[in-house]
Amino acid sequence: MQTRVNLFGNPVVAKALGHYGAAAPVLINESTLPAATQNLVMIRASQINGDSYATDVHSKNAAQAGESATRLNLVAAWREANVFTDAERAALELTEQGTRIADAAGGVTDNAWANTADHYDEDQLAALVAFIALINATNRFAIITRQRGGDYQPAQSA
Repeated sequence: MQTRVNLFGNPVVAKALGHYGAAAPVLINESTLPAATQNLVMIRASQINGDSYATDVHSKNAAQAGESATRLNLVAAWREANVFTDAERAALELTEQGTRIADAAGGVTDNAWANTADHYDEDQLAALVAFIALINATNRFAIITRQRGGDYQPAQSA
């Protein structure tokens, strides 16, 4: 499988993607949503979407940030695992429902939203929604152009 197109080779698309890509660092660095939750959301949505590149990137970045191998290995089976907090489980449920919108007639259920709202304040909820939307869009760029995972190396800490 080869990459179909270099999106950054087109100046207009590259410019647009640059603006789009600027949102992630703002969310990551300025949101009060816990970093562990951010990572879990990005990994789970990427797994559901079959984006090997993003799954690779976000799993390795989470590991470098101190996330345990056990938790990383169990993200796909979070419902059956006992290593996630109730808040993380609520965020993962919201992520799944927000990612699988086409699979459910009503999109995100009121139950999933209320459960998540029990664990996160309004600013964190807004950030969570933004993370879910952003990673889903990012996954689509990678999947459509066939970006492959496995070779990513996280930046070394200074």
